[in-house]
Amino acid sequence: MLRAWRDRLTPQEVGLPPGRGRRAPGLRREELAGLAGVSVEYLVRLEQGRARNPSPQLLAALARALRLTDGERDHFYLVAGLAPPSRGLVPEHVGRGVQRMLDRLGDVPLAVFSAAWDLLWWNDLWAALTGDPSTKSGLDRNIAWRHFTHAPGAIDFDDAHAAEFSADLAADLRDAVGRYPDDAHLAHLVARLRAESPEFGRLWGQAHVARHRSSTKTATSTPVGPIVVDCDVLTVPGTDLRIVMYTAVPGSSDASRLELLRVSGTQALTS
Repeated sequence: MLRAWRDRLTPQEVGLPPGRGRRAPGLRREELAGLAGVSVEYLVRLEQGRARNPSPQLLAALARALRLTDGERDHFYLVAGLAPPSRGLVPEHVGRGVQRMLDRLGDVPLAVFSAAWDLLWWNDLWAALTGDPSTKSGLDRNIAWRHFTHAPGAIDFDDAHAAEFSADLAADLRDAVGRYPDDAHLAHLVARLRAESPEFGRLWGQAHVARHRSSTKTATSTPVGPIVVDCDVLTVPGTDLRIVMYTAVPGSSDASRLELLRVSGTQALTS
């Protein structure tokens, strides 16, 4: 089953170069392993039915990398001996149609987040602008956790936008808790934030409900210098995923630096 799903995908469909000397159609094991963040050895065991007790997180990563439909993802979970994701949990599956749309927008920094603000997918230009997310795991891939508990990183705000972003994130998480009251991961995230961030605790106590939509930010740690970008958040109907897109004002010096980063920064990530 995994082999069949792997064979039906071309490298170009997932943003990889076609390469030479391919003796079989589809993705090579090492390519799928890299996309899903698993070892080639484990993938071999999984394809051969020798892997025991795969985690839901691993299955979700493979389902996204393989661009499975919702039905195929649910079947994948059942065959692996796990219950498919409940409708009462925060959705994390990036379906095939959404992936195709993201492929069309590859010339701007893009990332996909869940309603809990867990990072699910990103393109090379996002990594070049904000730092490579593949070096992070667990809560450190959650934008709310990093914002409220870490020192400012590669993305900076002016004071007004920083306060607005903090308030929006807290209100957005409260909105998510209302829609997914049975999601243990989301409840754990909120509990940790309330315990470890006085700012989040204060904002949570205001009981404001809203969704974060847009802001202006500065990427401060790129190899081509600081880049001011507008950040817009698009919601995918029926999935509750958030597509976050960074753009620069056309014709501006920021747009020129972003284009330079697209060429030089993404080459560094893929070389």
